[in-house]
Amino acid sequence: MQRCAIRVRGAVQGVGFRPFVYRVALELGLSGWVLNDAEGVAIEAQGTAAQLQDFALRLRRDAPPRARVDALEQQPCPVHIGADGFAIHPSRGGAVKTGVVPDTATCDDCLAELFDPADRRHRYAFINCTQCGPRYTITRALPYDRAQTSMAAFAQCPRCLAEYRDPLHRRFHAEPNACPDCGPALRLVDAHGRPLPGDPLFATLALLRGGAIVAIKGLGGYHLACDAQQPAAVATLRQRKQREEKPFAVMAADLPSALHWVQADAQAQALLAGPERPVLLLPQQPGVGARLPGVAPGLTQLGMMLPCTPIQHLLFHEAAGIHNVKTADHSCPAPSLLLVMTSANPGGEPIVCADDDALERLRDIADALLLHDREIVARCDDSVLRIAAGGAPQFVRRARGWTPRAIQLPRAGPPVLATGAWLKNTVCVTRDDQAFLSPHVGDLDNVATCAALEEAVEHLCRVLDVQPRAVAHDLHPDFFSTRFAAAYAQQHGLRCHAVQHHHAHIAAIAAEHGVREPLLGLALDGVGLGDDGAAWGGELLRVDGGACQRLGHLRPLALPGGEVAAREPWRLAAAVLHALGRGDEIEARWPERPAAAPVAQMLQHGLRCPPSSSLGRCFDAAAALLGVREVQAFEGQAPMLLEALVHDAPAPAIGLVELGSSGQLDPLPLLARLADEPDAARGATLFHAELVDGLARWAAQAAESTGLRAVALGGGCFLNARLSAGLVAALQARGLQALQARQAPPNDGGIALGQAWVALCREGD
Repeated sequence: MQRCAIRVRGAVQGVGFRPFVYRVALELGLSGWVLNDAEGVAIEAQGTAAQLQDFALRLRRDAPPRARVDALEQQPCPVHIGADGFAIHPSRGGAVKTGVVPDTATCDDCLAELFDPADRRHRYAFINCTQCGPRYTITRALPYDRAQTSMAAFAQCPRCLAEYRDPLHRRFHAEPNACPDCGPALRLVDAHGRPLPGDPLFATLALLRGGAIVAIKGLGGYHLACDAQQPAAVATLRQRKQREEKPFAVMAADLPSALHWVQADAQAQALLAGPERPVLLLPQQPGVGARLPGVAPGLTQLGMMLPCTPIQHLLFHEAAGIHNVKTADHSCPAPSLLLVMTSANPGGEPIVCADDDALERLRDIADALLLHDREIVARCDDSVLRIAAGGAPQFVRRARGWTPRAIQLPRAGPPVLATGAWLKNTVCVTRDDQAFLSPHVGDLDNVATCAALEEAVEHLCRVLDVQPRAVAHDLHPDFFSTRFAAAYAQQHGLRCHAVQHHHAHIAAIAAEHGVREPLLGLALDGVGLGDDGAAWGGELLRVDGGACQRLGHLRPLALPGGEVAAREPWRLAAAVLHALGRGDEIEARWPERPAAAPVAQMLQHGLRCPPSSSLGRCFDAAAALLGVREVQAFEGQAPMLLEALVHDAPAPAIGLVELGSSGQLDPLPLLARLADEPDAARGATLFHAELVDGLARWAAQAAESTGLRAVALGGGCFLNARLSAGLVAALQARGLQALQARQAPPNDGGIALGQAWVALCREGD
């Protein structure tokens, strides 16, 4: 007989790991115990050497599907004479070194019960087990036990408690476990909070079919829902939410239903139907734009998602007239319902997650609210992904389903808090050699989002039991995230690290790819404050951990009127004409723009025209020169519309983007060609092809002079599929390694990860 102490680290709490250990131990005839603690799962097992060897093998090989075993450490310990049986012991506390697992979609076993009229949880909107349901969004602290979650308010009935205590039941220690007799309940109210009669789900469906807008409480916040096939309902939602043209995401019942609207290969289908249930940007089926006017105006892609919660499944099954389903896949055969499901965040504020807040902030948007009484502890928006170069998924927004999954860092260091950027803000906390990104916080241009940043910092530090020893922030002194970081550092007596915006973009990619050596970086985005105080955004960098050197940049373009030019691309097109010596054409080209004459004068005299090296502004200028978009209704609209026009078979590049002797990349000759191009689609195709060629030659030249072969591609411009796919292929053809963002968004949603890695490197120097 031998006895072994086993430590299992990783995502091993809230995923059925202890009952799994219990079952394997019983099968192998081992004695001992298992428990949760702050470091993960602790086990003592006693048996023969062969039994213990098999046990350790199966702990890794056969772990539950939602578990992730990062490390399994074994140490011999004294044999217990006469030991018999295997037990699951109560959790114990201590210094937290584990993590909360993300929320996951309802599993097939629970769906089978949900639609089985003989099951006691038939049509129960909060069904879950150890393999599915809320986790992060209901957790206050670790260890992950019911008392530490918002489910502590619901005492389990005898039948639920028996399941919860049975190690052989799949609901053993499923902390959100409940049933209609003891758990949360739904209620439907009007915009003033008055109860509406009837079954909440039936009544909600009737409202949606009648063209109403309903706020539906989900896992990490509320959605605003309406019938996507009713243009009047979609238009009303846009008007009430003050969201003129930004695309909406839609939800279909299941994969066959989704494929009526979007094109998806096997990999995309697996991602859509996976436990994370993201919004996935996919090409539309032919004619969908006309069938869904107002959902994604002018775009060729549609944000598609599948049901994640029992509430959502029930709505679609009721819509299809299917109340009892006992099929193998619980599918919902070709239902007609397609719902707009957009985050309930009025005026660009954070997603609403509290009931009182919802009744206050959504009363002028929603006609009714479908509420429940399970508190959301941590707000968490939907994740948004696209398919990147090579077919791999890439985050546009990282949140539900992935938060707070750890990102492995190249090395360990002291805990760091990074507060992110101004737009698409997230925060990041490191612990040892892992980084934890918060869910999407949003743009820090209102009080509510700034408060949400503070809330995200507090919750992430508490749930991970981290006390930062350093703080990192953007170089821009006026960002709220910068001011918060400075105040936090002063309050706690911590060192503060200012990290240049584009350095952080490239550092984020180096961190997630485990790169500790110097590498090249192409940082391409809208804007970030440079070391020289100017607006950067098209940068060729050499990054070495905490150090960064600017090797080159795009030829600067004037921004007539400053920041307003980013919202009005015609101003950037006017700046191009002025740079070409054609400033006298500005007024005639935009006669309907009252500001055309003043802009021409500003450019002529160099007044209020700060320069910017931003590639994002070049995209804006190209879109305006081709007549695609002159004024943007939302950030990035002009480049998105431009990308949608690109032909699949571009002509070979002819070198219209020039390499200068001082490290500058000059796109002006390319923009000059576009200024006289009458065919917008041909111009968009030319612009993308020539840009890819110029960027690839630029990076190859730097690789030759520095001897570095890896090129990190960071910044929001790399959410352009044509640009990223073309550039990856062009770099690889030149023998260079292209590193793309995979575990965090390439846009500002990943900035906090890069800031944290830079600070951690500096702390270790």
